[in-house]
Amino acid sequence: MITIKSLEHQYPASRTLSFKDWEIGTAEQWLLLGSSGSGKTTLLHMLTGILKPSKGEVIIDNTSIYNLSAKALDQFRGRNVGIVFQRPHLIKSLTVSENLLLAQSFANLPEDQSRISEVLNSLDIAAKKNAYPNELSQGQLQRVSIARAVINKPLLLIADEPTSSLDDNNAGAVLELLLNQSRLNEATLVVATHDNRVKEAFTKRYEL
Repeated sequence: MITIKSLEHQYPASRTLSFKDWEIGTAEQWLLLGSSGSGKTTLLHMLTGILKPSKGEVIIDNTSIYNLSAKALDQFRGRNVGIVFQRPHLIKSLTVSENLLLAQSFANLPEDQSRISEVLNSLDIAAKKNAYPNELSQGQLQRVSIARAVINKPLLLIADEPTSSLDDNNAGAVLELLLNQSRLNEATLVVATHDNRVKEAFTKRYEL
């Protein structure tokens, strides 16, 4: 479902980062491990189409994503890749529902209120549909961030250090939500972390 081949990237005046080939099957759940500076964020950005590699290719669902035009790549990413950041990055002037509608719009998909209700119900935050981000707790904000990532039923769900700033209880809850949403949406999950609390939940690992 997802393949990286001969992937390299070089930042200006810096060493070249090289990544071993990687085959990821449909709906598999992977842990991406690596110390600070090993290239985790660089690899995630190349997997999600944010950063073009200096060499090699990323293939998602038989599409070599860097052969797409910039506009086509934006739409492909919006429809097929969901990203959960360490912090929510929601638009503060929009309600929860409006933030999710915007994610549908960016992917050039029709407005689908029933899908929004479905996802919010699955994350147990349907009651906050019309709330603004500043009215939500940290845990609720993280759930909305996950909702936005899965709203378009992505093939690939990426989480970048989703638990590093959380205590044990909240870290466990967020991890379980990610695993459950991966299963519910039949999405491949890749979690990048150096958090030792996360490791036991995964059997598949890609190490840098």
